[in-house]
Amino acid sequence: MTTVQKEIHIKNRKASFEYALLDKYIAGIQLTGTEIKSIREGKASIAEAFCFFEKEELWIKGMQITEYTNGSYYNHEPLRNRKLLLHKKELKKMANAMDDNITIVPLQLFINKDGWAKIEIAIAKGKKLYDKRETIKQRELQRSLGRKIK
Repeated sequence: MTTVQKEIHIKNRKASFEYALLDKYIAGIQLTGTEIKSIREGKASIAEAFCFFEKEELWIKGMQITEYTNGSYYNHEPLRNRKLLLHKKELKKMANAMDDNITIVPLQLFINKDGWAKIEIAIAKGKKLYDKRETIKQRELQRSLGRKIK
């Protein structure tokens, strides 16, 4: 009997609107047993999450993984800081890119074909208000062009 596993893609929709994305990376996440089970159920949110460096390691803060419903006293804390797993070269490159208006934001949380939880992160620069208006204008233009073609 084969089980069909649904694809998990938890996205941060605000990230591309709020930030200009400069460089993207895919990182592993250090999780406990009940956290991965909750992610497989799709009960996670990265909307308020951000990344920071501490002792040359990259951590994610604000990523909420809801407690596993069938977990007992082994359940995890929903908003704990989680370590991101990257190669040292990538970590050094990201640390050197950190600047005044530069931040590291999560874009998407997913489970790869091997069953590992991965997170796509990006080095991003905050947009100004006029940049956000331009993004809205471009989106509206694409919508109107799509309607005219049909």
